[in-house]
Amino acid sequence: MGWLKALWSRRKYKTRTANDFPVPEEGYAPFSRDTMTAISELSRVAKNNPDAVEIYLALGNLYRSQGEIERAVQIRRNLIVRPRLDEKFKAKAWYELGLDYKRGGFVDRAVNAFEQAGKLSGNFNGVSGELAGLTARSGDNEKAAKYYSGIGHKIAEAHYLVKTAQERFAQDMPSSGWKWVKKALKAYPGSVEAWLESMIQDYREKAWKSLAGHFENGLKKVDPSLSFVLLEGLLAFAAKQDALKAAAFEIERPFQYRPDQALAEAILPVLEKQEPDLLLLFYAAWVSSGHDPALARSQLEKTLVLNPGFWPARLELLALGMEDQPLSPAFQTQLEFFIMRARELKRFVCRKCGLKRETMFFLCPRCQSWHSISYRTAIHE
Repeated sequence: MGWLKALWSRRKYKTRTANDFPVPEEGYAPFSRDTMTAISELSRVAKNNPDAVEIYLALGNLYRSQGEIERAVQIRRNLIVRPRLDEKFKAKAWYELGLDYKRGGFVDRAVNAFEQAGKLSGNFNGVSGELAGLTARSGDNEKAAKYYSGIGHKIAEAHYLVKTAQERFAQDMPSSGWKWVKKALKAYPGSVEAWLESMIQDYREKAWKSLAGHFENGLKKVDPSLSFVLLEGLLAFAAKQDALKAAAFEIERPFQYRPDQALAEAILPVLEKQEPDLLLLFYAAWVSSGHDPALARSQLEKTLVLNPGFWPARLELLALGMEDQPLSPAFQTQLEFFIMRARELKRFVCRKCGLKRETMFFLCPRCQSWHSISYRTAIHE
């Protein structure tokens, strides 16, 4: 360790070890003067001590933090081909090489590097986690599910199993698709994605009894805070299917799409069995609106008993009331404009970071939290 003592004894200001120079996360600014000073001194020490593997690894990290990916990669490769290098250090070099390639945007090379690290280290969580994220990003859903399974992330595993099922359904392989949906439910019985996909496939086949059964079981298994996602996802899919038959169609807004009676007759009896719930009542009103406006109005009024400040219900009651009121053409035009613009408010919010979105999500695009979606029941949320 004499070389290390010699290095720090040369410094004229407060000393710090290599671990005190944290590698900035991707997208953050580099550490300018401190980083460059560390690179300079570590380069000098590494040159005089070619066997100091930890110093080479730290130096590569600092190059990566500065965006000098080629230099970082070269350092890792020189270490990997070094004869008689301890497997622990070789695994670390492969892992850091994977991070270098990831930072540089070379996804395939990053995956290969992490896989090599996993072979040497036994796929510890850091490697499996990186592989899970990269394979998911590249669209290899089956592999992503496998890697998330390896780190015990059941929600993500089920999500990518459902993605695999969707690929099979799109390839007109329904039996294979259902097999992957069942795998997802086995991995995580509360998977809102798997229950929703089951309902969507039932809708495709007009299998209303099966749809009602999947919906009822889904409500029992899914986290109650996510129950509304089953209805939102199903209605969004149904709206898109109908939009293919219509010249102009607004598919992203509540009550703009009116579900057909067959879907309502499958869904409403299940909803009637549930304990009073703000969002389930709201979606029941949406489902009812196409064939029974009076029932829809009654359900919306019940939501206001549960939460008088629930703005979506007040908005739709206003829209329904327009049909019963004699309005001047000018006033009706203004009111319709107001309702149209109010419906454009972003309805969903991430409970973790507060991101607002107009369409539902399973993974927050900002903070990467799983199943953190919530409905904006108050405008100020």
